[in-house]
Amino acid sequence: MYKPVYNKRKAIVFKRFKHKGWALFAALGRVVVIGVLSASTLQHATAASRHFSTDDEPDDSVRIDKEMTIDDVEVATSRAPLTLGQAARMVTVLSRDDIQAAPVQSVNDLLKYIAGVDVRQRGPFGAQTDVGIRGGTQEQITILLNGINICDPQTGHNTFDLPVDLADIERIEVLEGPAARVYGTSSLMGAVNVVTRKPAVSSAGRGNARLEGGSFGYLSVGMRTGLPNLAGIGSHLSAGYTRSDGYSRSKAGSLNSDYHGGKALYEGCLHTENIQLQWHAGMSIKAFGSNTFYSARYDEQYEHTAKLFTALQADVDARHFHFHPAIYWNRSHDRFELIRGEEDKVAYNRHRTDVMGINLNSWFNSPLGRTAFGAEFRNEDIVSTNLGEPLDIGLSDDGNGHYTHGLNRSNLSFHLEHNVVMRYFTLSAGFVAVRNTWNQMPFQLYPGIDASLRLGGQWKIYASYNSSLRMPSFTELYYSVGGHKADKYLKPEELRAVEGGVKYFTPALNVRVSIFHHHQRNTIDWILDTRNAEAVWQSVNLTKINTLGMDADVTIDLQRLFGGYSYNTVSPVSSYKLCLSYCYLYQQKDEPSYLQSRYSLEYLRHKLTARLQLHLFSKMDLMLACRYQYRTGSYTDTQGVVCNYKPYTVADARLTWSDNWWNVYIAANNLTGTHYVDYGNVPQPGCWLMAGATVSF
Repeated sequence: MYKPVYNKRKAIVFKRFKHKGWALFAALGRVVVIGVLSASTLQHATAASRHFSTDDEPDDSVRIDKEMTIDDVEVATSRAPLTLGQAARMVTVLSRDDIQAAPVQSVNDLLKYIAGVDVRQRGPFGAQTDVGIRGGTQEQITILLNGINICDPQTGHNTFDLPVDLADIERIEVLEGPAARVYGTSSLMGAVNVVTRKPAVSSAGRGNARLEGGSFGYLSVGMRTGLPNLAGIGSHLSAGYTRSDGYSRSKAGSLNSDYHGGKALYEGCLHTENIQLQWHAGMSIKAFGSNTFYSARYDEQYEHTAKLFTALQADVDARHFHFHPAIYWNRSHDRFELIRGEEDKVAYNRHRTDVMGINLNSWFNSPLGRTAFGAEFRNEDIVSTNLGEPLDIGLSDDGNGHYTHGLNRSNLSFHLEHNVVMRYFTLSAGFVAVRNTWNQMPFQLYPGIDASLRLGGQWKIYASYNSSLRMPSFTELYYSVGGHKADKYLKPEELRAVEGGVKYFTPALNVRVSIFHHHQRNTIDWILDTRNAEAVWQSVNLTKINTLGMDADVTIDLQRLFGGYSYNTVSPVSSYKLCLSYCYLYQQKDEPSYLQSRYSLEYLRHKLTARLQLHLFSKMDLMLACRYQYRTGSYTDTQGVVCNYKPYTVADARLTWSDNWWNVYIAANNLTGTHYVDYGNVPQPGCWLMAGATVSF
């Protein structure tokens, strides 16, 4: 159990680490003193370089550092802080090493390598990407930045307009399955938490710069630097710009998939004896040719989005109680042009959303375990040219027109959770009570319970039951233009899920297998009756969907498996590693075959991914990645013919040459030039080549 008396901690001193299960230090409530640290540990224990080398076998402390770091990381699988090793639910963590080695340009690209995540990309570099989990849609997951909900209530299409560059990210946590008990509303199918690298007072003047270029006029630059410390405040600033001519043209010969955008992020922190403050302010601005994103009849669509993110968080240690308050404000602008640059022909759609929230999560330890409780208030407001109820007085739109519609709704939730962590057993149970002012929704209760049992030092079995909900987006409620008819009386979606699985882990082999069942009701989707030539897309609550699925992950450290290893000091690949993952889904529903779905009735029946990391020699590393996807569902092409989605396989590669303060790399996406579509009539590019360099200073 947890030790509740913190002012009388007894230190445990380890002269030298051995292969023992010391991952649960956080649960002991004691101070741990490490007696031996190697010189290489002290020299290379930075976020940019975590790899070690020695001619002889590594010191035990080095070995434990590599093996236990991930398990010791606190992950957000419950309201009370637990490490990955303690957590009763399984969460996928993409580490800093994974991010550095991957042949990707955005967070969206990274998520493609997780079998349970469906990344439906409409354009490269994250121009617009719909991300779903376990058969769900982009509206049914929560996206967080350092634990702060940054979901856009207007539409899930723009949720991944993140203000962070890949160089800013420490890790990405993906929680699959309903997560209302942890993250509140909108986390119907799961959540993605992007955790950035924390600034330090000692990092002033340190940073890195990046330059990339490639096919189709691709150019990307970025820089990250630590700022001078002031009164003990650590802070850093990052910024980047990306542009591309695009890979396709309209029938008239104009570029219709071009892209340009920039992002910036400022983060700061201040640590005192009992209080830790951290804050961020970021922005993301992008403009891109929208091709045929929303209508196959028009191939010169265009969209411009601008987002601002701010948040202030604190961790307060008041001896027996711990408090984590947070306050945030996010603003989003969206302008959509059905015919690019010709507002006189078709009026532009303009929207501005403001989301303000305040929450408090508290926990305390007792002989019975760790108990968490708290509340959150979130207000969502939109003014628009067509979303919401008519406004009595229009609001100025920076001289470009007037907002004529708007809507405001508030969400209030309370949560209570209790965690029991023993040496071999973890139990987490609780509930969230939610009330929303939209449609006068009363308080509703959503419970959940997770349990895991560790058998010996290598096996872990787990089971869970969780429930969740999701409020309709403003677009689903009110978008009734351009061949669409929305229903403003839609009900919230609800989901109940059970899951069970087993995990086997050793330094050389990590295997996880899980089986889950989802029962979803009042599912929200846009559907089209293909029997009627005059039919329009309608937002509806579908009846019920039952999903049965399984997923499996295997990670093999080939170097350890076949004996002998030594850590390289500069390489982003610490060993020869093979990662395989597979997800299978089967959805049962009562909808007739003549209904064409835009989202929820289309899902990945099969997804298989593979990644191979190879340290070729001295400073050269290679990563190969491949994924196979088979999607159910159909779409109507530009000729009016209903087409089924075809399975496809895509392979990527990245070759990196690294040194202590620089690295040079070349990468190729879609090596074989496979022609495929993730969404409707939006073909994806063929082979995309790029090269780049990063310099640390």
